[in-house]
Amino acid sequence: MNRNGRLRGWGGVGGMALACAAAASLLVPLSRHAAGGDGGQVGGSGVAQGVQAKADTCKDPEASLPPSSDDGPSIAKIKKAGKLVAGVDQNSFRWGYRNPATGRLEGFDIDLVRAIAKNILGDPDAVIYRAIPTSQRVPALQNHQVDVVVRTMTINCKRIGQVAFSSAYFTVGQQVLAPKESTITGYNSTLNGKKVCVAAGSTAYDALETQSYGAVYKDLTVPNQLDCLVRLQLGLADAVLTDSALAASQAAQDPAVQLKGVPLTPEYYGVATNLANTDLVRRINQVLVDYRSGGADSPWMKAYREWLAVDLPGISGPPEPKYRSQ
Repeated sequence: MNRNGRLRGWGGVGGMALACAAAASLLVPLSRHAAGGDGGQVGGSGVAQGVQAKADTCKDPEASLPPSSDDGPSIAKIKKAGKLVAGVDQNSFRWGYRNPATGRLEGFDIDLVRAIAKNILGDPDAVIYRAIPTSQRVPALQNHQVDVVVRTMTINCKRIGQVAFSSAYFTVGQQVLAPKESTITGYNSTLNGKKVCVAAGSTAYDALETQSYGAVYKDLTVPNQLDCLVRLQLGLADAVLTDSALAASQAAQDPAVQLKGVPLTPEYYGVATNLANTDLVRRINQVLVDYRSGGADSPWMKAYREWLAVDLPGISGPPEPKYRSQ
């Protein structure tokens, strides 16, 4: 089925937002209790302190642990539970979103979650999805509410002191989204005095904290990126700053807006886990080795063509993985 045509049937992004809200009850809610119980407390504070030290002298945050197919405490816990608990988005079109026609979560990130579940549990459907806002990705992992977060999460120096990341699976950069007729030309001085919407806890928010170009943004933070597009459509914001990949998915939902300028320096999405779950990080990296393999016929390229090629054309393959010695 043509996905662009199906989106038009939703009545635009407003229809999508309502559909996501109506379907939210189908996901397991993010509670205050740890996913899978006390078994998630693996490694203790010494592991966290060790990774924090790396964050303090961070030069190459994308370098992850070498891949391995070995089981470990985290893998054993997931197998005992019989389900992988995944923190995802349900309103990022083509990345992680609820298809109202089928009631299923779909998208590039969802395909990756399914590949991880198949590798660990032998069943791509052995997943409990928990919809989490951008600002709750790190707390959900630290509090053991989810096993993994696969939610367009950028690897950076700040976050590697908070959670553990897989090797990179997608390359992005921060980019401005604004109405086509807007005088805003990108992430530059044309933002001066403009109302810019960002998601709380996002890399975009951190970028504006570092260099705002006079933009007004502190009172325009939202839990989820789709909320920014709604604000833009309602005239409550002049622009959105977000990952270029998410900006492209939002532009695909509304022909009146477009990406402005060029993305900032390259950033990378990774699968995030609790800091202590080093065996799970290694296992996910092995999944990604297999996911990238096969050139044009690799699972990664098939997912790219299925979900992203229309709005992000010209990508020839995934980023090369980087690994550290320990």
